[in-house]
Amino acid sequence: MSVILETRNVSLHYGEYRALQEVNLTFREGEVVAIVGPNGAGKTTLVNVLTGLLKPTHGKVLFRGTSIAGVGPVRLARLGMARAFQLVHIFPNLTVFESIASAVISQQNRNLDFWSTASAIEPVRERVEQVATIFGLQSRLEWLASHLSQGEKKLLDIASAFALNPELILLDEPTSGISSSDKRGLMDTLMEAARKAGIQTMLLVEHDMDLVSEYSTRIVALTEGRVLADLPPREFFADPHLAAAIVGKPPVAMKG
Repeated sequence: MSVILETRNVSLHYGEYRALQEVNLTFREGEVVAIVGPNGAGKTTLVNVLTGLLKPTHGKVLFRGTSIAGVGPVRLARLGMARAFQLVHIFPNLTVFESIASAVISQQNRNLDFWSTASAIEPVRERVEQVATIFGLQSRLEWLASHLSQGEKKLLDIASAFALNPELILLDEPTSGISSSDKRGLMDTLMEAARKAGIQTMLLVEHDMDLVSEYSTRIVALTEGRVLADLPPREFFADPHLAAAIVGKPPVAMKG
C-alpha cells in the first residue's frame, strides 16, 4: 500500500509547552486509522497539523510527498484531503442542496454568482444528488439546514466533506452528539460512503473505544504530545497497560 500522508519529526511548541513532540507517523492507502488519547494528549493539535491549520515548529507534514504545513483547508481540499469537524459546521440559512453544492463547486473550482445557478449545472446537480443519497438526505434537499435534526445536521456536515471527493478524509469525533443506538448506523454509513466514493484512507478521532475496536484497522495512541502506540486493534486492546493509559479501564473485548 502506498503512503498517502506522513509526519516526519513533527513538534509543535507554544513557548515552553510541548503540544507535540517528535511525532513520526505514516498513513497508507486502504487504512482506517483511529487517533485516540486522553484529554490533553495532543489529538486536536495533531489533527490541526495534519489538516494544514497549524504549522509545526519543527518537522514536515507531507501529503503525497508535498508539504502541506499550514496550507489551510481550501488548498488542502484541492490537493485531495478533507476534514469533518467534531462540532457541526453548517450554514443554517442554506438548503441541504446548497450546502452540499458549495462543496461540489469548490472541488470543481467553478465560479458561480448566485446559488440558483448551481441546480442548473448538470454535473453539480448530479453530484449533489449522489452524495445526498449515500447519506440518506435525498428527501431533505430542499430543507433549510437549520430544520434538520441534530443527527441529520451531523450527516450533512460529513456529506459536505465527502462531496469534496477527497483521497483522504479525517473525521473528528463523527459520533459526538449522536445517541448510542445510532452510532453504529452512522459508522456503517460512513464506511459504505467511503467505499462508494473511492476514498483511499480514513483518519478517525473517536473517544468511543467500542467503535474504535470495531471499525479501525490501526490505532495511534497519543499521550503528552507523543506517540504512545501505533498498533492493530487486536494488539492494542490486548495490552492492559495501553488500555489503562488511554481510557482508564480494562481493554475492550475483540470480536471473533
